[in-house]
Amino acid sequence: MGMLDSVIGAMSGKTGEAGGANALIGMVGSLIQQNGGLQGLADKFSQTGAGGAFSSWVGTGQNQPISSTQIQQALGSDQVKAIAAKMGIDPAQASTILAQYLPKVVDKLTPQGQIDPNANHQQALADLVPSLLQGVFGGGNKPA
Repeated sequence: MGMLDSVIGAMSGKTGEAGGANALIGMVGSLIQQNGGLQGLADKFSQTGAGGAFSSWVGTGQNQPISSTQIQQALGSDQVKAIAAKMGIDPAQASTILAQYLPKVVDKLTPQGQIDPNANHQQALADLVPSLLQGVFGGGNKPA
């Protein structure tokens, strides 16, 4: 996950790794919020043919991979460009990072295998920062 580490390092600047992780988590939080929560994201992915992959991230089994192209299609190029601008990278890198990172975040935000419409995703995302820094996102699967 070298590219993600590089982006976190670049985003953290003088604030340290935690600052970079917080910034990245903040952007994912914004992405979720702008799309109507996890259910809104699920709908977007379904509309572009990637609903099965998104459902696997929510479910308790193996996470299906997604390509950067599928990320671009589901989120739209304007949204990916906006994320890339905030991260200080080009859109292709942003969609590659989202393809690696978004399945793991959705997985962690849905530990019961379903979307909870009443969940506080902002708090749950903040709680993920220590895990991100410890490299927990390497596995990407919930226990069965």
